[in-house]
Amino acid sequence: MTQFGPADTLHRLVKLALDSGTSLSREEAEATFRTYRLAFSIGLKSADDPGNQAALLTGVALGRRSFLGGVTVSGQLDVPLRVPLALGDTLGSAVLALGGSIAEPGPEVPLISIGKCGNSPSSGFHVRTEFSGWRGGILPAQSDRTLAGGPAIPLAAMLSASLAVNEAFLAIRGEGGAVGHRSVGLSLWDPSPETDWLIEAEDEPELRFLPSKLWLIGLGNLGQAYLWGLGLLPYGDPGKVALVLQDIDKIVPSNVSTSILTEASLVGQWKTRAMATWAEQRGFSASIQERTFDGSFHRNPGEPAIALCGLDNALGRQALDRVGFDLVIEAGLGRGHRDFRNIRLHTLPAKRSAAEIWREEPRVEAILEQAAYRKMLGDGDLDRCGTTLLAGKAVGAPFVGTSAACLVLAEVLRFLHGGPLHSLEDVDLQYLEYRTVVKRQGGIACVNPGFVAACTK
Repeated sequence: MTQFGPADTLHRLVKLALDSGTSLSREEAEATFRTYRLAFSIGLKSADDPGNQAALLTGVALGRRSFLGGVTVSGQLDVPLRVPLALGDTLGSAVLALGGSIAEPGPEVPLISIGKCGNSPSSGFHVRTEFSGWRGGILPAQSDRTLAGGPAIPLAAMLSASLAVNEAFLAIRGEGGAVGHRSVGLSLWDPSPETDWLIEAEDEPELRFLPSKLWLIGLGNLGQAYLWGLGLLPYGDPGKVALVLQDIDKIVPSNVSTSILTEASLVGQWKTRAMATWAEQRGFSASIQERTFDGSFHRNPGEPAIALCGLDNALGRQALDRVGFDLVIEAGLGRGHRDFRNIRLHTLPAKRSAAEIWREEPRVEAILEQAAYRKMLGDGDLDRCGTTLLAGKAVGAPFVGTSAACLVLAEVLRFLHGGPLHSLEDVDLQYLEYRTVVKRQGGIACVNPGFVAACTK
């Protein structure tokens, strides 16, 4: 049996408490996180809607990885599953398959209502998801605002759930007085900070086209979030979707805490093979690449021309515009306890080369002086090498990965619908209203993206 060290077993959100100094030991941090619980509710009028189901299931999958005390769901769950994922026949069975439990919300537990509230607003933390068209976000439960517009694209529902879990996590960590009492959201059609996500845009199109050929580089937090988002899209014939999945790592226990498709039963398996199995269960065709992505790599004609990158190292990113892809959409996540909610998106090729954008590896915070790490060294739990390795691991949250995936996949969908690409999107989920979005100047020449019609049933 494979033996894993502390760096491969530590929950990546629990590491937040160690790095920030709010817990004095790993045991104390884990005990604190086991007190964190989250509740969802979904009403009778909301439960049969595919968008609301996508939001609920995304929220459950994220919540049970972030709130270690457990996730409960109440409401109307004995309805047919309308989301195209292999999670059983009913909404309730899907909740259970994703690690949630069916029960009424406990007192003082943060509550997220999916769609219109089926219960009276709680006196504690209580928000509701809201989405329409390409727009998604959250509102305080007592708000009477609703979004006008057509049916929501699945990514808008996925985004609303991601933002809701992020807001609940901010609340339970006591970060920000306005948390739970504010409107938070954006338009995936026009994510610029000047755009009010509560107002329907005149140029926002119906979802008509979906990508059919994509190359996914890196299958951790981001890569699996890309797959989850693709899995929610309304493909009439998923067999026409061809994915290439590239990674060189096996799944370790800590991956369960950040990666939305990773379960404990997959630990020890190659990421490529586990994710190919998931993709094939969704009906997609998947091939795998188990080789390092660097400048020696080259895409062959006929292979997917668009790549979605989820790498977390500068060396791989430096090669993104040199291996033959016509378009690369890349997202990077913050690593430290102060910036782990940060998302930065690039599209390539760009005015600056990839080698210029990523000149060096991101600086890892000097956190070895925090009490928890000093205690590890002092108690002899780890030698200095092992403690340094543990300290160097990133803080990671699955709801940040899924939020980033919504932005990345929206670039692909917008491109297929004749909308603009963005050279840069810079987002902090704690202060979403202060994001930076820069449109690309000029188009992408000679791209054959591969697409199929979206199912409109």
